[in-house]
Amino acid sequence: MFQTTKLAEGVSLHIRKTTQFKTVNFSFKWRTPLTTKTAAERAVLSNVLQHSNARFRKSAEFRSYLDDLYGTMLYFDVSKRGGEHTVMLNVETVNDQYLSNQPVLNDVIDLLQTVIFQPNWKNGQFVPSIVEREKQIVIQRIESVFDDKTRYAQQRLTQILRPNHPASIPASGTIETVKEVTPASLTEAYQSMIDNDKIDIYVAGDIDVEEIQEKMKKAFQFKDRTPQKPTINEDSKPEKDYVKEFQDMKQGKLHMGFSTPVKFGDPDFPKMQIFNGVFGGYAHSKLFMNVRERESLCYYVSSSYSPHYGLLYVISGIEPKNEKKAIDIIFEQLDEMKKGNIADLELNQTRAMLVNQLREALDLPRGQIDIFDQYKDLDEEFSVELWKERWEKVTKEDLQQMASQLKHEATYFLCGKEAE
Repeated sequence: MFQTTKLAEGVSLHIRKTTQFKTVNFSFKWRTPLTTKTAAERAVLSNVLQHSNARFRKSAEFRSYLDDLYGTMLYFDVSKRGGEHTVMLNVETVNDQYLSNQPVLNDVIDLLQTVIFQPNWKNGQFVPSIVEREKQIVIQRIESVFDDKTRYAQQRLTQILRPNHPASIPASGTIETVKEVTPASLTEAYQSMIDNDKIDIYVAGDIDVEEIQEKMKKAFQFKDRTPQKPTINEDSKPEKDYVKEFQDMKQGKLHMGFSTPVKFGDPDFPKMQIFNGVFGGYAHSKLFMNVRERESLCYYVSSSYSPHYGLLYVISGIEPKNEKKAIDIIFEQLDEMKKGNIADLELNQTRAMLVNQLREALDLPRGQIDIFDQYKDLDEEFSVELWKERWEKVTKEDLQQMASQLKHEATYFLCGKEAE
């Protein structure tokens, strides 16, 4: 899918030549072990790097230049996966083949080099006023979770379910750790990211592979590094198995956490993907059809599988008075799966949905990059057909086994104060 070459020790370049798109897409991914401190520093850092650099010290100038490059899109973001924190730099620009007079690819690569290696510094570190401004924006982003009660309830569940564990560390850190960021600590975090992080660089588009390899090698001369491997606290256990909290709100948020021994890359991983789809992943699932449609107990209900942590979540929006009945019927659906009461239609629809999701993602350059970035860790050539074949082999007996291994660990219920 992608051709991989090594730019330096710990730095890989992945190139995909494809005629699917009229654009050329770049994605840089810097990875380091996830802690609340690194997450906070790197969330602020991604904001600071996005808006200015040594060449364009003002955001307006920077954005104006991007517009001149035929509306080239450039943005930073942060995420987490397993025990790693990721800073992403994504760029999409028009392919030179569609420009009659002024090619832009070389200009875009030069700009990327500036953005990465020439930050906007004053006296050898990031500008204090810019750092403070971007800290406030990150803090506002973290605070906004409180207003989205579903996201807030899910955050509280993971904090209860896996304290002192990457699963419960937000990708932007915490308000307290963001406040502790200084221009000096941010400069140190930037230098560590450039010199020590594991780096994956992606290029996708209708380009000459050898030519782009040479351009990228010349422009991005990263030093050799031995990236630090993340560690996950496998001893992390729930603080409590049930927590109920109250806020000014109408709809109750019922979130349940389960653990499974099956993680990403395990032989049973495809079985667990199918299990999640049949249980609560889609609109044809047991949870949706029974808790919502049959019993009308919730506004929404679904399950999601977090394979890097071995966790499965059930989330629903309910009337507080329906809490016990909703929980009972959720467990009832799990029991149905343990007994093997699974319709052929449920199984076939789930297989079809998983295949369609992959194909839809591969219709976008960013989807191709993200899927390869995840599945490349399995050390095998990725293809839709390979995964379709694996999902086709999953039986009802396999799903019974997945259900029997699932262990309920914690429930979090957030509801209005009138329910106290």
